[in-house]
Amino acid sequence: MSLNRRKGFCRHEVNKTVWELPKQYTSITPIGSGAYGSVSSAIDKKTGEKVAIKKLCRPFQSEIFAKRAYRELTLLKHMQHENVIGLLDVFTSATTFDGFQDFYLVMPYMRTDLQKIMGHQFSEEKVQYLIYQVLKGLKYIHSAGIIHRDLKPGNLAVNEDCELKILDFGLARHADTEMTGYVVTRWYRAPEVILNWMHYNQTGWTSGLLAVSWQKC
Repeated sequence: MSLNRRKGFCRHEVNKTVWELPKQYTSITPIGSGAYGSVSSAIDKKTGEKVAIKKLCRPFQSEIFAKRAYRELTLLKHMQHENVIGLLDVFTSATTFDGFQDFYLVMPYMRTDLQKIMGHQFSEEKVQYLIYQVLKGLKYIHSAGIIHRDLKPGNLAVNEDCELKILDFGLARHADTEMTGYVVTRWYRAPEVILNWMHYNQTGWTSGLLAVSWQKC
């Protein structure tokens, strides 16, 4: 039951879950889901542009979920680079603290991610261009003292023009903080992460693995 909802919001059923979005967003189409939330595409009637909307499900059910949600929101708000996903809008339909169970992040729409197209044949020129964009994005992120910690094909979005953006900062950390070793999808973990070092400051290992993966496609 939906109580104390803001005016100007509409309810949508997405994969048997309820989404409550401002009326400016239409044509809601599910894209994917994970442990911390789900993503749908939509049309922003104000701009006519296609966008991606991420619903963070129950972000306050535990301290871990809350920290991840806060971290992702904070970093996305400040990221401004052509190879790093940005934040267009953030909202919730709740009007009271008790009703604040979830919130939504609006980001630029990217057609797919590299995980979904890994089986395709890439030319050497295209592989070089993709790697170049990954490294440019990482340089920007690292220059801010941030380590992504979950770089993998599924978190690298691309569009029809082979433009790439790095996604998902839920596991990111500032470089000078003590960190746990259980991060990064297993096959892309660097040796220092596998060995459970508490301090590390590079994502170059993962970039190298991605390059090898693309060359083998």
